[in-house]
Amino acid sequence: MTRLLHLDASPRPGRSGTHEHGSHSRRLSHHFIEHWKAARPRDAVTRRDLGVRPPSLLNVEWIEAAFTPSTQRPAALQQVLAESDSLVDEVIQSDVLVLGVPLYNYSYPAAFKAWIDQIVRVERTIYFDPANIDHPVGPLLNDRPRHAVILSSRGGFGLGAGGPLAHLNHLEASVRTALELIGIEHFHEIAIEYQEEGGERLDASVRDALAEVERLVARLQRDAFPVPRAVSA
Repeated sequence: MTRLLHLDASPRPGRSGTHEHGSHSRRLSHHFIEHWKAARPRDAVTRRDLGVRPPSLLNVEWIEAAFTPSTQRPAALQQVLAESDSLVDEVIQSDVLVLGVPLYNYSYPAAFKAWIDQIVRVERTIYFDPANIDHPVGPLLNDRPRHAVILSSRGGFGLGAGGPLAHLNHLEASVRTALELIGIEHFHEIAIEYQEEGGERLDASVRDALAEVERLVARLQRDAFPVPRAVSA
């Protein structure tokens, strides 16, 4: 069974195409999950809505707790990390991270940054070894292949790889940097553009992105997470 973690970071509660002023990134992430489950209904999906319930921001108590070795951490400091532990556990247990993240001011919303800060944890998702001068920080989640699917939406256009404004887009590269740090190695990116312009070009971008999502689901299920064939007696 493949385990999926479905995150949405848009503060818009609805989905475009279904709800007025709905989120395009939510539409893509839900489309991904719906198509995955249509073919593989037994696969597990954990859902977390960062846009509706943002993770807590880090504070000095969190920093003290996270950087106190677990063997020396008193119960009070352990409780400070309870939310982070839950978020980290969800990532550890997942094979595919489905991330609905809109582009805000050329990066991602604050709620998504708060999630990243909560899951990059010494002893949980990364190691820190000051004696290793060349590589003091490294991943702990490279025990098995994990895939991250970044499903985004952009008000403008030309912000994708190779586009004339790609240098202004710091969303996907920043997500990859953080998740590669903890050990995730496989990334897939799909985005809707022209949201501010609307009209035919937005409609075409939505159609193309939805179709690309369907192709990606089929490819991942075929190549990365195939269902084992039953062995005949």
